[in-house]
Amino acid sequence: MTQWSTLSELHAKTRDRRITDLFDADPNRAEDFSAGTENMRLDYSKTNIDADTRAALLALARASDLVGMRDAMFSGAPINDTETRAVLHTALRNLDGGPVMVDGTDVMPGVLATLERMRAYAEEVRASTITDVVNIGIGGSDLGPAMAAQALSPYHDGPRVHFVSNVDGADIADTLALLDAKTTLVIVASKTFTTIETMTNARTARAWMRDHGGDPATQFAALSTAEDKTADFGIDAARVFGFEDWVGGRYSVWGPIGLSLMIAIGPRAFHAFLRGGQAMDTHFRHAEGAENLPLMLALVGIWHNQICGHATRAVLPYDERLGQLPAYLQQLEMESNGKGTRRDGSHSPRDTGPVVWGAAGTNGQHAFYQLIHQGTRVIPCEFLVAAEGHEPELAHHHRLLVANCLAQSKALMQGRDLDAARTIAASKGFEGAELERQAAHRVFPGNRPSTTLIYPKLDPFTLGQIIALYEHRVFVEGVILGINSFDQWGVELGKELATSLQPVVDGEEESTDAQDPSTAALVAYLHAHRA
Repeated sequence: MTQWSTLSELHAKTRDRRITDLFDADPNRAEDFSAGTENMRLDYSKTNIDADTRAALLALARASDLVGMRDAMFSGAPINDTETRAVLHTALRNLDGGPVMVDGTDVMPGVLATLERMRAYAEEVRASTITDVVNIGIGGSDLGPAMAAQALSPYHDGPRVHFVSNVDGADIADTLALLDAKTTLVIVASKTFTTIETMTNARTARAWMRDHGGDPATQFAALSTAEDKTADFGIDAARVFGFEDWVGGRYSVWGPIGLSLMIAIGPRAFHAFLRGGQAMDTHFRHAEGAENLPLMLALVGIWHNQICGHATRAVLPYDERLGQLPAYLQQLEMESNGKGTRRDGSHSPRDTGPVVWGAAGTNGQHAFYQLIHQGTRVIPCEFLVAAEGHEPELAHHHRLLVANCLAQSKALMQGRDLDAARTIAASKGFEGAELERQAAHRVFPGNRPSTTLIYPKLDPFTLGQIIALYEHRVFVEGVILGINSFDQWGVELGKELATSLQPVVDGEEESTDAQDPSTAALVAYLHAHRA
């Protein structure tokens, strides 16, 4: 019997069991089904995972050669085997971890030299007359630094930072309309310097700066490895910061892609951010079994998605400044593991990555929690909350926030049965058949699983830990599913088709014979209704 079969049998035996029964049977369950670092705790006790299930999940990880793959990743082996590349975003935060070899060469001197160049440039910008920084990128060149900049806004003591990603002209127009071209720095983030959305926005920003008295020759920087293209664009090599192909876009916030963040919060705070990521790397490499946070977070995800069949997971940070975390994790998880083909080229025999979504609490409570509590589909939830906020004068706000977070996970687990609902309906004066009808609407099925990640305060070190935790969670799930989490061929097809369609949309090619009938009809509508 395979580990997958064992887990399926365990699920069949326990699928109707109440999570609350597990607490009744084990007074120490909250401790036994938690894992942590020195300053962070992951509680997964409010799931239907018991000791036998956890043991089977850990056996599944061992059978997947997780340790071997983990060691290969950190050592610089080309585990991105469809592109024959190492996967070494961890090297960008390897501040004192020793050499990292790729093809016989230690990459750490180059990593540390680039970090020092970033530090010097960030200090130069912070000491200048620059008041605003516009980061132009898309995908990993935008989501990571934009999320981190919002998360660490209490630590901003440099220029204001803005992020433009959408090729929709409204994005760049609305951003630039509020800025002074003479005191704005534009950072163009594109590894190849060919990403069409980014380069379209970059050319628009350059024209705006020229037209409004700025100097693109000194007020543009680039995060790219294509120095010939950045030079053609007019950006001096001193303001070009490159990174290697062993850093994937959605894993790149730790290096040059994080330059806007470093300018905003300063090199010292950025260094603490890197230290947090490095600390989680160390934990991931050395914590054993059920003590390992990324491993357990991943195994809970495998249990809920692949075994229980719950197709989505909701990420619910009870921290306004982590409001962009769900969008960041959408790319991190869905671009990494949203694939149906395994490493060996075979089709996956089971569902792979889940749909990831969510929003900050408490806003979500007044939007979609209704579905989570009483909908017909079970949606596992991942709560995040800090013990302390950044506004001591508003500590009562934070206490209310935390109370809501804990109440939601408790309510999801416990629910409300029909007898309790009848009591509530009766207290409102309902009787007979109407009482029964009203009571039915007030029943909460409960038994809905959740995890809670709790930490002291959302500071740079903690944010680094959180991001690295989720990166390694994605890696573990990919290894167990037999997926290469580090390519993204599904992204390329849309880019290719958009490039071929643009002349047709622009009207440069009149014939739509090469298009499918639906696309041809839509193009015809656009041409007929374009001003």
